Amino acid sequence: MPNVRSCFLGGRPIESSSTLTVRNPYSRQTVGTVGLAGAADAGQAIEIALNSRENLSRHDRFKILDRTRQLLLERREEFSRLITSETGLCLKETDYEVGRAVDVFQFASHEALRDDGQVFSCDISPQGKSRKIYTTREPLGCAVCITPFNHPLNTVAHKIAPAIAAGTPVILKPSEKTPLTSLRLAETLYESGLPGSMLSVLLGSSQEVSEKLVQDPRVDLVSFTGSVAVGKKIAATAGYKKIILELGGNDPFIVLEDADLDLAAHLAAEGSFRNSGQRCTAIKRILVQKNIADEFASRLVEKTRGYVYGDPFHPNTRVGTVIDEPAAVYLEHVVQEAVAAGARVLIGGTRNGALLAPTVLDRVPRDCRMVVCESFGPLAPILTFETLEEAIEMANATPYGLSSGVATTNLEKAMKLIRGLRCGTVNINEVPGFRIETTPFGGIKDSGLGIKEGILEAIKCFSFIKSYSLPW
Repeated sequence: MPNVRSCFLGGRPIESSSTLTVRNPYSRQTVGTVGLAGAADAGQAIEIALNSRENLSRHDRFKILDRTRQLLLERREEFSRLITSETGLCLKETDYEVGRAVDVFQFASHEALRDDGQVFSCDISPQGKSRKIYTTREPLGCAVCITPFNHPLNTVAHKIAPAIAAGTPVILKPSEKTPLTSLRLAETLYESGLPGSMLSVLLGSSQEVSEKLVQDPRVDLVSFTGSVAVGKKIAATAGYKKIILELGGNDPFIVLEDADLDLAAHLAAEGSFRNSGQRCTAIKRILVQKNIADEFASRLVEKTRGYVYGDPFHPNTRVGTVIDEPAAVYLEHVVQEAVAAGARVLIGGTRNGALLAPTVLDRVPRDCRMVVCESFGPLAPILTFETLEEAIEMANATPYGLSSGVATTNLEKAMKLIRGLRCGTVNINEVPGFRIETTPFGGIKDSGLGIKEGILEAIKCFSFIKSYSLPW
C-alpha cells in the first residue's frame, strides 16, 4: 500500500487539499502521497519555533537522540526499503545509509551531554583584575534546514540531530523527490519524546515555503545542502543570519605511478559507483599518471564488471537507478558528448529509463561537460597527467573544492598533494568521501563557504557562545 503522509506543523499533521505523488524511479509505481504546506504554514512554523519554551535539559536531549537511535536500529529494514522505494538506490546502499544515521544520533546524543564551556582568569594581565570569565553555549531561536534527495535519511539526520543536541528548534524542508523518509524520521523523533515545537516539516512550492523561510528575518540560521545555483541564491537573499552551505563537488581521484593499482581500481569503482554516483563526494574525475593509465583502466573495467545494476530491491544489485529518468537522460547525453570529443567507453554507457549502467571512459578531454560540471551519476571518466605538478593543477582547475582522494605509496608525494590541493578534504589511499559522522565536513569555492558540517561543527553553528564574568 502506498504511504500517505502529511507535513508537520509543530508536531501536528497539516490538513491539505494539495498533494505530491512520489514514484519509484525504477518501477514508476506510486510509493506514496504527501499533503503540501503553504505560505501561512511557513509563517506559523517560525512562530511555533520562536515561542518554544521547552528548555530541554542535556539529559532530555540525550534521551530523545538515543531513543531515536534505538528505534532506527529496530526499524532498519523498514527505513532501508522506504529509501529504496523513493530513491531507486539499491538495498545495500540504503541499509548502509541507515547505519550511518544511527551513528549520527549516537554521537549527537553523546555530545548533548558534553559541556564545552571555558573559564578564563582575568588577573593574567596588568590591564585585568581579579575576576573570572565563563562561557556557556545557548541554542538559537529558530533554524531552517533544507535537504537534497540523494541521502534522504542521513543528510536530514546530520542537520536535525546536532540541532536537538544544541537545543535549537528546526523547520525542515526536505526534497520533494524523497520526502517520505524525512517524514517517517520526524514521526520517529516525536515518538522518541521530541516536543512538537522543536521540529516542523514542510513541503510546498519554493515561493511559498523555502523562500519565505530563508528570507524571514526572524530565522537565525539556514543550513542548506544542494545545488550551487540555489545555494548562491540563498546567500544573496537570506539577509543577516548564519548560513551553512554544502553545494556539491567535482572531486578528483589521483592515481600516481607508484600506487597499488588493485587498491586504486577498487577505490575508483567504489567512489564512482556507490550510491549510483549521487554523492557530492563521489569521484567525478579520475586523474591517472600517463605511464600506468592503460593498466589502471584495464583493472578498473574488471572491477566494474562486479557492480551488478538493475532492480534496486534485488539483493545482488550494487547499483540502482539515479533519481529519475531526466537525470539519467542527462548523464547519457554527457557520455555521448564525451565520445564525440574523442573519449572511449570501455564498459557501460547504456540506459534504460532511470537506470544507467556503471560506465568507465578513458581518453576523456579536459573540457568535456562530464568533467567540467558535476555529473551526478555512476560515471568513471579517466584523464591522464604526466607530473605531480600537472595533477595538482588539473585537480584544482574547477570552481569546486569539496574533497579529493589520492592513491600513492609515497609519503612525500602524499604530503605535497595534501598541501597543494585546494579543497576541504584530502584522503590518501581512500575515496574522497570517506569520513565519520563526527569529523568536520565541507568545502571551499563553489562547494561552500568553508563553514563545516559534521556533528561537532554543526552543534557550534546551531548555538552561540555567551560569556559572563563573576568576581569570584
